[in-house]
Amino acid sequence: MTERRELKTELRTEPKTEPGTLDKTQEETPIDSSQYRQLFMERDALARHLGISLDEVGPGFARASLRVTPPLLNGKGVTHGGAIFTLADIVFAAASNIHGPTALGLNVNISYMKATFEGQTLTAVAREHKKTRKVGFYRMEVLDEEEDLVAVAEGIVYRK
Repeated sequence: MTERRELKTELRTEPKTEPGTLDKTQEETPIDSSQYRQLFMERDALARHLGISLDEVGPGFARASLRVTPPLLNGKGVTHGGAIFTLADIVFAAASNIHGPTALGLNVNISYMKATFEGQTLTAVAREHKKTRKVGFYRMEVLDEEEDLVAVAEGIVYRK
């Protein structure tokens, strides 16, 4: 949690508080998306370990990709649901945290629509559908190379 707070502090283009602190009354401060993307990936060890690439990010939006490799297959030889969920979760986190205040997932539902296999590249997109001062609602889609829907997820965050 401290790490995410530090990430938010580092990513503010014009800090309104001392580094390492959050002023609950302050307005959201714009964040440089390329710097945010770089720092997000530097600090997300699981995304790096799995080979996830955060390709694009902006306020309430993120896109990431993952090449399916043998370690990401389940016992039946198809992409493990956990790998697909993690890809969706990465874009969920990136899209919801770019606003500045730390956003922590409260709930995520996922439905799997299509099996994928080794060698395929999956792309996940998160879009913000509702944001208030304290909560946000996001929809994530995971697509294969033909842009067929592999999984769809919805998530809610709490903003600290």
